[in-house]
Amino acid sequence: MNYTLPTSVNIDGVEHPIRSDYRVILDIISALNDDDFTEREKAVAMMRLFFVDAYAVTDWAKGLEAAAKFIACGRDEGSTKRPRVIDWDKDFPYMVSAINKVAGRDIRADEYCHWWTFIGYFDAIDGESTFANIVNIRHKKAKGKKLEKWEQEFYNANRDLCDIKSKQHGTSKESLAALCEALAAEE
Repeated sequence: MNYTLPTSVNIDGVEHPIRSDYRVILDIISALNDDDFTEREKAVAMMRLFFVDAYAVTDWAKGLEAAAKFIACGRDEGSTKRPRVIDWDKDFPYMVSAINKVAGRDIRADEYCHWWTFIGYFDAIDGESTFANIVNIRHKKAKGKKLEKWEQEFYNANRDLCDIKSKQHGTSKESLAALCEALAAEE
């Protein structure tokens, strides 16, 4: 078990300080999902945002892997394809109100909130909220399940909130491999 909130990662026996605030990680996710960036630009953005000194990391492939593992909160995300039901950029205004309810305060006012703490709040979201409704509808639609009458009405009135473009989350194993390949091709 890990009882600490890491503010550095170890790569080949060297501790590298990282930026662990949730806002930085959301910026990284946004960059990874930006279709205007090349794979190389995404890798460079991830490294420069995540590490306090990206150029002190001598093996960027290991750095990208460490960043992806941190973003996954140390969990093994596996390679199982799951339907994408969250768009961090699009959903943030709805997500933050649900997180604030869990946290008991407006987390945006905090100078710092560790990514893993933010995800802990996120994982505790339940009950009635616009965000929970949106995610539930996305999940049902992705699984081909029938929506309840009120869900269908909500969906019809809020398609722009409920529909996600097809871009993929940028920290999957496949995405990480593409980032590493793009970096290797440039060396």
